[in-house]
Amino acid sequence: MSTLSAHPETEPKWWKEATIYQIYPASFKDSNNDGWGDMNGILSKLEYIKDLGIDAIWISPFYDSPQNDMGYDIADYEKVWPTYGTNEDCFKVIEKTHELGMKFIADLVINHCSDEHEWFKESRSSKTNPKRNWFFWSPPKGFDEKGVPIRPNNWKSYFGGPAWTFDEETREFYLHLFAPSQPDLNWEIEDCRKAIYESSVGFWLDHGVDGFRIDVGSLYSKVPGFPDAPVVLEDSVWQPSDPYTLNGPRIHEFHQELNTFMRNRVRDNREIFTVGEMQYTSDEIKKMYTSASRHEVNELFNFSHTDVGTAPDFHYNLVPFVFKEWKLALAELFRYINGTDCWSTVYLENHDQPRGVTRFGDDSSENRVISGKLLSVLLSVLTGTLFIYQGQELGQINFKNWPIEKYEDVSVKNNYNAIKKEHGENSVQMKKFLEGVSLMSRDHARTPMQWTRVEPNAGFCGSDTKPWFELNDSFKEGINVEDETKNANSVLNFWRDAIKFRKEHKDIAVYGYDFEFIDLDNEKLFSFSKKYGNKIMFAALNFSSGHIVFQTPGNFASYSLAFGNYPEGDVDASSNILQSWEGRIYIQENPLP
Repeated sequence: MSTLSAHPETEPKWWKEATIYQIYPASFKDSNNDGWGDMNGILSKLEYIKDLGIDAIWISPFYDSPQNDMGYDIADYEKVWPTYGTNEDCFKVIEKTHELGMKFIADLVINHCSDEHEWFKESRSSKTNPKRNWFFWSPPKGFDEKGVPIRPNNWKSYFGGPAWTFDEETREFYLHLFAPSQPDLNWEIEDCRKAIYESSVGFWLDHGVDGFRIDVGSLYSKVPGFPDAPVVLEDSVWQPSDPYTLNGPRIHEFHQELNTFMRNRVRDNREIFTVGEMQYTSDEIKKMYTSASRHEVNELFNFSHTDVGTAPDFHYNLVPFVFKEWKLALAELFRYINGTDCWSTVYLENHDQPRGVTRFGDDSSENRVISGKLLSVLLSVLTGTLFIYQGQELGQINFKNWPIEKYEDVSVKNNYNAIKKEHGENSVQMKKFLEGVSLMSRDHARTPMQWTRVEPNAGFCGSDTKPWFELNDSFKEGINVEDETKNANSVLNFWRDAIKFRKEHKDIAVYGYDFEFIDLDNEKLFSFSKKYGNKIMFAALNFSSGHIVFQTPGNFASYSLAFGNYPEGDVDASSNILQSWEGRIYIQENPLP
């Protein structure tokens, strides 16, 4: 393949064509029966991942950490958390990943660190410590009538409650956009940035990693002065800080500097890949982040499609939405790259999202398998780098009817306690929150991986071991690797076919451009077309349990059915009627003039 002149985004790159598999290390595979996944567990399953057709693995944070936020609170960037193993164990995973022809992507968490990191300990030790300004410290705005210090502003933590915590020793507040144990690093300080680059990036590049997923990469640059945020949550004292923390004034400068560090550090000419978690941003800012000529990040994760149906000011408040909104939001992932030198991602699940089949398919026993396959058809033909999260290939679903006490996620716990304190345990706000948690909690993605149907732990760890987190009971119903490997009709085996199809048709599946919706207003049908050279692909996907008629662009007879989620013998390719949860991909190849 070569780059098409009118479409610079078609320049071939390994990371554009890659299908990347995300591993959540705590929950993937326990090799020593301590109840936690580990590096040797990952090592033992790399052939399984390779057999799926995967080109790269991305492992969520495996660094030394007190685990207040499952490793996204890092105490030492250069050391593997001992429960996961040793640095040498990790180096073996990197080596074997490369031997199998895959790439190794690490998670880069550098907006904040743990309050147990030596940098923060020094910063906290005194107001005159040289690292004091490596974090955001501010004196109280004043004191209330009881003598309680007043916070610098009204910013809300993403995990609930205020974004400022008072330090009794130095009598100042420090900023944490997430948990109080995750103080934000001050990127305004050059020495701080250099230390971040060296410890979190340079160390791992020197040990062979091929790239980084950059956690909350849009938050490093805060607006100076810490102004109060606009009041959008009428029933809360604390307000989202996004206007002053998201895509801030120096954010592009910081990413360019980080990118330059990476390119200068690599000495074997390997091309380092970066994908930034950029939450919400306009198409123009997306282009700034991902333009190849700007040297910031290769691509980014946008949240619009995964947040459909949730309130913009609070993730756990559910709101009504129509199917058209989700279609448009999903297309936001890649439409902005058309005719540019930018690139995009394609995903539905990760460690921060519930299960896609429950969210966007039908997780009933009748339709779980076919709707899970439908989602894989859709993802396999969208333009961008494809990401799959562990268990997604099984058609995993949300767990059901868990009491709040079972949840492990710090976001759930902190928001629960904040709402309980502010509004009460039996309040309307709490009722709405619990409804949102049951659908949207990150914990749905974090239960241990289901390798077999053997009770009680589904092959994740030994039967006499208590896993760190309770399993989803779905492993007893056939949602596990062993059963699905043996079942030719399983979601797992279909995902293998979908990834294979994507590779065989990478020109139009991966690099296709000029995306256009067909029948956008249809509340059951997801249909679109796109092009590459002399090819046209169109997709017709039925997101309902009834039959539905679809339209075609141009002459239907000139298209050939290339892929679908029903067996060939059950499909009349010349019919424009889709069965329940059926998806079809048609390709037309016109002779070149």
